[in-house]
Amino acid sequence: MESDSKILHVDHLDGGVIRLTMDDQNTSNSLSERMMKSLIEELTKASSDDSVRVIIIASNGSVFSAGHNLREISIARKQNDFGEKYFHLLFETCSELMKLIVACPRPVIAEVSGVATAAGCQLVASCDLATASESAQFATPGVNIGLFCSTPMVALSRNVNKKHAMEMLLTGDMIGAQKAKEIGLINNYFPEPELSNKTMLLANKIASKSSMTVSIGKNAFYGQSDLDLSSAYEYASKIMVENILRDDAEEGIQAFLEKRHPIWKDS
Repeated sequence: MESDSKILHVDHLDGGVIRLTMDDQNTSNSLSERMMKSLIEELTKASSDDSVRVIIIASNGSVFSAGHNLREISIARKQNDFGEKYFHLLFETCSELMKLIVACPRPVIAEVSGVATAAGCQLVASCDLATASESAQFATPGVNIGLFCSTPMVALSRNVNKKHAMEMLLTGDMIGAQKAKEIGLINNYFPEPELSNKTMLLANKIASKSSMTVSIGKNAFYGQSDLDLSSAYEYASKIMVENILRDDAEEGIQAFLEKRHPIWKDS
């Protein structure tokens, strides 16, 4: 099954895995208004589709995503307000996309083959997990063109420690896959020919779990992250009680005690 959009392909794979492949190579898979709206549409659909268990965001071509479309930005400057209204809408749409990834009840994996810069790097950082090819590169290079990567900074600073995040933001330098793994921007990297298979192994492993449990866990992970220690434990304890009363928790515990594989009801 494939989206009507020519710049975003949608493939439903075995095991409840859905693959969203950006394919606008003429603009280096830029997060144009059209691309972001396409991603928002498909992520919204997947969020409410019980058959979807894991989402992969990938790309075709040598660039995963070059970030915002600078040609669109330049054209918008010619408007009477110098593009101010358009720019507000542009960054609001981008923020909506990134927040949707975090709020999505399905785990979202970025599969990065090539270069991810600016908002493209933000997209990687916003995903729950990220795999990359050995040759992948990452950067937040806005400082080089007089436009500090302030919105990419939000996702980056929540995944990478302050010193590494500031170095990327202040220098605009590219970092390779090894460095990206070391600082926590990605989970792992692989030779290019193995990347998709390795990503699918990860996706299928997660898809084999109770989708109810995974959804509760993902929501709880982000829900507690900005709380103080006492509030985080209070919040997490409530979530544990909610979780332990569900059918799949009862089945999972019983299956463990009986030394058998659980049969999930996803409830």
